[in-house]
Amino acid sequence: MFKMKISILYINVGILTALSFLSSCNDDFLDRSSKDKVEAPFFFNTAKDLEVATNALYTMLPDFNIYTEDAASDNLVPLNPSTKIRGNRIVPVGSGSGGWSWGNLRRINYFLSNYHKANDDAAKAKFSGIARFFRAYFYYDKVKTFGDVPWYNTVLDAKDPDLYKARDSRILVMDSVMADLDYAIQNIPAEKQVNLITRYTAMLLKARIALFEGTFRKYHGIAGYQEYLSLAEQAALQLINSGAYTLFTEGGSESAYRNLFGRYNQNDIETILAVDYETGKRVHSLGSSFTSATQGSYGITKDFINSFLMSDGSRFTDRQGYQTYNFFQEMQNRDPRLTQITAGPDFKVTGKNTREPVNLSITTTGYRIIKALPDNSQWSTSGSYFDIILFRYAEALLIYAEAKAELGTITQADLDLSINKLRARAGMPNINLIQANATPDTYLANMYTNVDNGANKGVILEIRRERRVELFNEGFRWDDLMRWKAGKKIEQPMVGIYFAGVGSHDFNGDGNADVFLHTGSTTGAPTSVTSFVNILQRTLRNPLTGSQNSNSGNIDPFPTGGKFDEDRDYLAPIPSEDLLLNKNLVQNANW
Repeated sequence: MFKMKISILYINVGILTALSFLSSCNDDFLDRSSKDKVEAPFFFNTAKDLEVATNALYTMLPDFNIYTEDAASDNLVPLNPSTKIRGNRIVPVGSGSGGWSWGNLRRINYFLSNYHKANDDAAKAKFSGIARFFRAYFYYDKVKTFGDVPWYNTVLDAKDPDLYKARDSRILVMDSVMADLDYAIQNIPAEKQVNLITRYTAMLLKARIALFEGTFRKYHGIAGYQEYLSLAEQAALQLINSGAYTLFTEGGSESAYRNLFGRYNQNDIETILAVDYETGKRVHSLGSSFTSATQGSYGITKDFINSFLMSDGSRFTDRQGYQTYNFFQEMQNRDPRLTQITAGPDFKVTGKNTREPVNLSITTTGYRIIKALPDNSQWSTSGSYFDIILFRYAEALLIYAEAKAELGTITQADLDLSINKLRARAGMPNINLIQANATPDTYLANMYTNVDNGANKGVILEIRRERRVELFNEGFRWDDLMRWKAGKKIEQPMVGIYFAGVGSHDFNGDGNADVFLHTGSTTGAPTSVTSFVNILQRTLRNPLTGSQNSNSGNIDPFPTGGKFDEDRDYLAPIPSEDLLLNKNLVQNANW
């Protein structure tokens, strides 16, 4: 099935004009009047009215920036690490800032208070389900950001005392979110629409939220985690058993994963929901960001590279001396997804038959991003038009396996139904439950010190490995670290490629130097060199001793390192003006 050519985030100006009464007010609704109520008799009367109203809610979803959100995690080091990673977030001042904004919720609740006026029962069921999908999505973001938040399911006027109530418990809020998603799953049609919310999108969102909540409660010591992990398992299995989706395999194990993200237009084989971009209509700048030395200059971190298994399923980090492997060595015989995520020794740009010259100036760590990198005709500023995936079937497989493992009920059959399908797409051996639990990976165990130490420790670590690899740079990593209570992970060094010292380095094994390290003079560099690194400017960190400004070691683009306060940073602060406006609000701990 071909996708409908409608951009979920590109709404006709006429539609926005018609909906201006829903969104013209400031996002802070504490002092908002109820003048928009007089418009209800003139709208919400037909199926088209309901469709138009819910189309406006799609602006709540992420856009192309989701493909760089891992820069606020331990997966990527940008030119300027985020405040979350640096540990220097501050309490925002302005009311409604820092994520504490509620305008979208008012739009949703206004719709839900008026949609019943339409004369089409099927339309009322569908679009009220979509509205409740978005309310669940809205509150999921609020809870993972702030913890307890006030729950509102009606439109309040400026004099309503509930505007100034205290925060409701996350138990009440998350139970309400699950109820909204159950309603959405029951009422939105089971159709496949790549650019529109469907029943399948609601199934996956329920699984996603339930997994977050279940593991957050488990690792943060909050009661009720088993219930949510069970809900995650059930929702993921419901999607799996629907048979509506499978994994995209075009190109085989050596290129299917890369092809999935790099193609212009998404279809409905694996992709459940995507943002539609089209040349001449709606474009973005990811091609430029991934290839510019002055924009993102994103660099993939070494411990993420280390996490990829060997092609035979053995652990790279079990190999003697892996810490000092050169680039060509470490790229040999690895999980094929490695060189579909980062440029390997034989990297070729999409559509080209010749090897791309090594260029370390466009990446902070030396490991450049090629996942979702389009052909070079889309590398100019605002020159990219490939679609952005927001929900895909692979996530359901990962959720199912993790929920079962964290519950302690996982079997080999569960792995074969889920994770091992992802392994098969990549041409990798299956995870064996008995073997994984018999010998948990110490490298991963040191990475995730709060992991469940029970009988399933080994397989939980392997599932976390698979999740990090499969979902790289799709906007999940920070939330994963938060729910696993693994914030301290960002304090581990975020380094790049290892170099044995100054001089020439062959990156593709053809006997010719590609990179030349120096201390200010490039005299003697072979003519074949395409990238120069001055280690007085791009310093090295010794992987064995940890010493910085070393003569040999890993590129060290973030020498000050990440900072994370275990007693504070799992939740964000509420703006100070909102605390003044509502005396019943209490600031999150230690902010």
